[in-house]
Amino acid sequence: MLRDRVRRKALLDKVVSAEEAASLVKNGSRLGMSGFTRAGEAKVVPPALVERAKNDGLKIELFTGASLGNDMDGKMAAAHLLTRRSPFQADPVMRKAINNGEIMFVDQHLSLTAESMRAGQIRKVDTAVIEACAITEEGYIVPTSSVGNSATFALDADQIIVELNLAHTDQLEGMHDVYIPEKRPNRTPIQVSHTMDRIGVPYFAVDPSKISAIVETNIPDSPANNLPPDDDTAQIAGHLLDFLKNEVKQGRLTNALRPLQCGIGTIANAVLSGFQDSPFHDLEMFSEVLQDSTFELFDSGKLLRASTTSFSLSAATNDRVMSSLADFKDKIILRPQEISNNPEISRRLGLICINTALEFDIYGNVNSTHVGGTHMMNGIGGSGDFARSGQMSIFVTKSIAKDGKVSSIVPMVAHVDHSEHDVAIVATEIGLADLRGLAPRERAPLIIKNCVHPLYRDLLTDYYERAVKRGGHTPHVLEEALSWHVNLASKGTMLL
Repeated sequence: MLRDRVRRKALLDKVVSAEEAASLVKNGSRLGMSGFTRAGEAKVVPPALVERAKNDGLKIELFTGASLGNDMDGKMAAAHLLTRRSPFQADPVMRKAINNGEIMFVDQHLSLTAESMRAGQIRKVDTAVIEACAITEEGYIVPTSSVGNSATFALDADQIIVELNLAHTDQLEGMHDVYIPEKRPNRTPIQVSHTMDRIGVPYFAVDPSKISAIVETNIPDSPANNLPPDDDTAQIAGHLLDFLKNEVKQGRLTNALRPLQCGIGTIANAVLSGFQDSPFHDLEMFSEVLQDSTFELFDSGKLLRASTTSFSLSAATNDRVMSSLADFKDKIILRPQEISNNPEISRRLGLICINTALEFDIYGNVNSTHVGGTHMMNGIGGSGDFARSGQMSIFVTKSIAKDGKVSSIVPMVAHVDHSEHDVAIVATEIGLADLRGLAPRERAPLIIKNCVHPLYRDLLTDYYERAVKRGGHTPHVLEEALSWHVNLASKGTMLL
């Protein structure tokens, strides 16, 4: 019952319908909304805002933690509700609106949005719409299955609309560790030295007078739509596991490794799942998302504990985990994303970071975001937060796409998200290239030999050999460097 979850009884007077709550949002507002990788987003106020957009032309700027569930981004884009979106999305309808210039998308490192608002580099939000599983006696907000940027939005906004979602178990209360870094200058260190260090409080300590509306909901999070592991992802996992076994053999790691960070998506999830059949044990995670593979590792006894900002689970795994959440209360912490993704902590803990590339080039530059160098896919997400600051930065992808019409390894990436300075290891189903300590002229032959699909290996070898004849620290045939992308755009294939 809602009355049981709202423990500050004076706030029960604020209970209204979704339509009444949406009417409080002014045209041109900057909205901060909870939600991260389809978990913990507001679920009934956004559709009410969509109806306002259809009826009276409402326009807003939207900031979240990451992508939203229940097709919310797509519905808002289709209704032309948004003029600006940041810092991440993963919806095909919104993607189209971004790429045709209708929505100004600010693709931002996920650790930086709240930090930029705190520093006044971007304006704070006017209104926060936050999903909660409870409101405490003090009027503080207990979030649900993600934290994301919600704490900063709620603390900074002029007004807060709370969606009290009874579909979420009240066992979530107590799992969150909400810490807000001090303002600069003279900020003190973030006191996280171990994965499970608690440094904050389990709620958003807002001024309850800012809560202008409470809306009751009973709608579950959207399930993650990752595909199961396949032969290619199994081979990628195998190459990575062999590499880590050798790191242990060389004395650089133990079988407990270092805390793992793994990006979202099918490939990364499948690769992490491969750790079940490995000699590694007593593992820990310090990541931005916990996927199905995380709980497979918990079940196998390989994983001991995990820190995150969000869940991203299939329907079956979500039902199983949430029904037994009490069993995980001493194993999982949910933090704000500026803490889960914080470079200071990543560097201190020495994370092993596994993220997915759209493509990489023969020198190890990685494109995570732009198809053909121009069209936004989803966004950089947290990969940049971890790639530069972790102990080991690994990028994985399948070697080809579109039935071989696309090579994921190219002469030069058409857009750079992670330069070769931040990339230590690249792997495909073909093999793995350890780039640590190598100059560009040493990297290229290794990547071509170990990672490139046979369809494209001779072509890249020929390109590189001709580039070397021209000289340079990083040899290129500049008039051909992007020709593969040009061929794909004009002829539908890189393979000519």
